[in-house]
Amino acid sequence: MLIKIHNSYRRIVAICDNELVGKKLEEGQRVIDIRESFYKGEEKTEEEILNILEEYSGDDATFNIVGENSVKIALKSGLIQPEGVVNIQGVPVALVLL
Repeated sequence: MLIKIHNSYRRIVAICDNELVGKKLEEGQRVIDIRESFYKGEEKTEEEILNILEEYSGDDATFNIVGENSVKIALKSGLIQPEGVVNIQGVPVALVLL
């Protein structure tokens, strides 16, 4: 999985399954463009991502999470709940604003 942390007026944590980078998913009104410039960061293990989610979930951060593995980790961490996940072309997506 890839993770990239953007520093803006608040931190934006983008997490994505590797194979999804560069794709655009569209289904009805839902569209997500998984751009390299936003999502392609460092490759991390599940444990490393869990630690980062824990660290930033206490912060004033936003999380953009795309892909089956990435969403599973966010669910495992307790950052998101199953009802907060949508599917676009069969790919799970979750957006979190704390």
